[in-house]
Amino acid sequence: MKKIIAIAATAVAIAGCSNMSNTEQRTLSGAGIGAAAGAVGTAIFHGNPIWGAVGGAAVGAASGYVYDAYKKNQAAEYNSGYNAGKNNAPNNAPN
Repeated sequence: MKKIIAIAATAVAIAGCSNMSNTEQRTLSGAGIGAAAGAVGTAIFHGNPIWGAVGGAAVGAASGYVYDAYKKNQAAEYNSGYNAGKNNAPNNAPN
């Protein structure tokens, strides 16, 4: 019975993430990775894993959001250069 509940909970969690934007996905991924790293790190150093997970999730979410902004800027620069080359125009990449 526990196995069925675990499978159902996993399926619901995965299905709930299917309509997320890239920003939401990267922020949530950062939070998840940060929470896991924070919990493990504090457990290794004999701290409270819950506070490590909370702190790690906050730092990870912020890092995921910043990474998303970087990737969007990178895509904008690429598209600007691509369009400039395609139209034989000077590159006007965003700063």
